[in-house]
Amino acid sequence: MKINGFWIGVLIVLALGYAFTFFVDNEFYFFAVYVVLQGLIMAVAWNVLGGFTGYVNFGSAGFFAVGVYTSIALNKAFALPLPLIIVASACICGLIGLGTGYLTLRLKGVYFAIATLAMAIVFETVANNWEYVGGAAGTYVLQPENSFFFDSYVEFLFMVMVILAVFATALSRYLSISKIGQGLAAIRDDETAAECMGVPTLRLKLISASIMGGLMGIAGAPFPFFISFVDPLSAFSLLIAVNAIAMPMIGGTAYWYGPVIGALLLGTIQEITTVTISSELNLLVVGSLLVAFITLAPQGIAGLIHDLKNGRQKAKDKSHG
Repeated sequence: MKINGFWIGVLIVLALGYAFTFFVDNEFYFFAVYVVLQGLIMAVAWNVLGGFTGYVNFGSAGFFAVGVYTSIALNKAFALPLPLIIVASACICGLIGLGTGYLTLRLKGVYFAIATLAMAIVFETVANNWEYVGGAAGTYVLQPENSFFFDSYVEFLFMVMVILAVFATALSRYLSISKIGQGLAAIRDDETAAECMGVPTLRLKLISASIMGGLMGIAGAPFPFFISFVDPLSAFSLLIAVNAIAMPMIGGTAYWYGPVIGALLLGTIQEITTVTISSELNLLVVGSLLVAFITLAPQGIAGLIHDLKNGRQKAKDKSHG
């Protein structure tokens, strides 16, 4: 059976991630890479609805927080192992994405964006008043003693995020080349024309919203074990919400690999800025890069790469002609 380059790359990333746990002793690097990978998953999740379908979602980070509080509730009630909590969070957030999508995806443009922002506010209000998971005061989450095959639970969390990031990227790639992705692209280009051609637009949008919610849920599920103390301010962090939108826009929303590039670039810059200058500058970095790319390269880095390839191909065709 022939294995294409993408899956070879997946195996290499997983192998490098596992090797990283053996050769690196400083836990700071695990925390830093964890944050970048968390942003990558959220960027890919946002792009499934905001990029592939063209429905700009300002409230998608609210699903991340739902995943966070689902994890806290399940851990407190049943003390489930993290893999089961991740699966449960994905299912719950996916169903919420389906339900809220059914209510909001008939709206378009700025009306849809405002509706999704309102949903995030509703989620935050519920979290503030849900005493079982700490409410507005927050709650502590202890890391389990069992770290499986790793020396510490931090290393285990790091490897979990590597696997989840690879899974999210693979799912995004599959969607982009499948019939579902073609239908989503048709909706993004001209929804009315797509409906006239027989594309089941509402069904595809609901699938997109469900996948977005599920991926946001798996990004949020390990978060309580990562930071140990969770309150609504940290779960509904403005930086997390902004990154979920900025990373795919900087990387390029029209391509499955755009959010990956944007997340790795922006996340790395933010971590370096945090260590060398100040964590308070992170939002300034995000805002500056976002304005620069929207102004100079609205298609993002992936769009620039695509245009460069097309330019080279045209140059070759002219030279042969």
